[in-house]
Order: sequence, then structure tokens, then C-alpha cells
Amino acid sequence: MSTDPSNEGMDEAATPEPSPEGLDFSTVIASTVHDMKNSLGLLMQAYERWSSALPPELAETAERGMIEYESMRLNGMLVQMLGLYKLGVNQLPMRPNWLEVEDFLQEQLARHDEILRSRHIESSYDVEEDGLMAFLDTELVGSVVGNVINNSIRYARSAIELKAWTEEGQLIIAISDDGQGYPPSMIENQSDYVLGINMSTGSTGLGLYFGQRIAELHQRDGVHGRIELRNDGPLGGGEFRIYLP
Repeated sequence: MSTDPSNEGMDEAATPEPSPEGLDFSTVIASTVHDMKNSLGLLMQAYERWSSALPPELAETAERGMIEYESMRLNGMLVQMLGLYKLGVNQLPMRPNWLEVEDFLQEQLARHDEILRSRHIESSYDVEEDGLMAFLDTELVGSVVGNVINNSIRYARSAIELKAWTEEGQLIIAISDDGQGYPPSMIENQSDYVLGINMSTGSTGLGLYFGQRIAELHQRDGVHGRIELRNDGPLGGGEFRIYLP
């Protein structure tokens, strides 16, 4: 336990003894977030079973799309919080493996298929090189890409595109949409993502911070991964890029 300078000069007997049963608050939060994530998973399983039994006129509604979108968004935030906690205590394992990039992009879009259809958003992907392979942590990078897709769904007008290619020995995965693009302040301050915290807009910046940390875990020959925000995407809106050596 660190010493509080404001307690200097206090009588030794007046100093409270630390509780032997005390817990680090960050550990309590992480444990609670883990339980919340499990509860959300069970809730969504029950919801999927219930909604699959509904007639089409009740199943294909805007309310269903909203429930699925917000549930996926909430799950993504919980994953980020757990990931950041594990990064802070050096307990986030890296499990990279070889994968075909086209399969990876297809899987990411498939997870959002019902939400995309409910919002009438067209999705597409493009891999510049046939049979392109990559060595990365599928779960960690997938959580970053999934979070960006979810964010793009929120702001896209009608289309989202995923694209992958290699450049200077790095794999680049880009997620673009046809929305209004990133605010100028986010583009200008993208080297310090935590500055993106804005309670009035609901933006925490933690999603970008999490993405940057995950990208940095991927390294080769002294080169670390990184992320980049742009407003010159092929669909006319914002574009998120993750660079993985």
C-alpha cells in the first residue's frame, strides 16, 4: 500500500491498519466485468432461441436489430475492458497463428450479418492478393476489427467495406464506411487516443486505445503494429486501418 503524503506527521497509533481482506479495486472491476460478459452471453443465447421461434413479420423488425446491435456493442466494450486490465497486469496472452485473410474478413462480416441486414447496410470485402496469408492473433485482432465494424454500422448511411493488402512487409486491414467521417479532432489527436474522451458525445476513445495496444503487440524485426484514422476512404466516409507486421 502506498503512503499518502497527507498522513505524514500523524501519530502512529492513529494510522489505520490495512484490511487483510482488502482487494485491489481494479481486480474487483475486472471480476465484475467478466461476470457481466458471461451473463450477457447467456442472455443473448436465450434471446436467439426465443427470436428464432417468432414468425417472420415479428422477427424482422427494427427493434430486433437494435437489441442485437447494442448487445454486440456492449459485449465489445466488456471485452475491451478485460483486455486492457490484462494488458495492465501483463496477463494478456498472444496466440498468433497462420490464417487466410479472406476467411478472416468473411468471418468478421458474418458476425454482423443480421445487424447489417436489419439496417439495410450493404457490406463487402476485397483482398488484393489471392490466397493472402497472415500470422496474427485471430481473437485479439478480430475483437479490434469487430469493434470498428460495429462503430461503422452506427454511422454508415448504406455501405461498409473491408479491404486487405500488404505494403512494405505489413498486412493492412482497412474498414471504410459512407458516413460523415471522423471528427477533425480525432484525426488531429490520433497519436493520443485517450484525448478522445467526450462524455457529451458518448465517445471514450478506449476502443481506439485498445486497438492501438493490440496492434503494438504484433511485431517483427523491431517493427510494431499500429492503427490509423483517415477521412479519405473509398466510400467517401471514414476509414480505420490496422497495420500488422
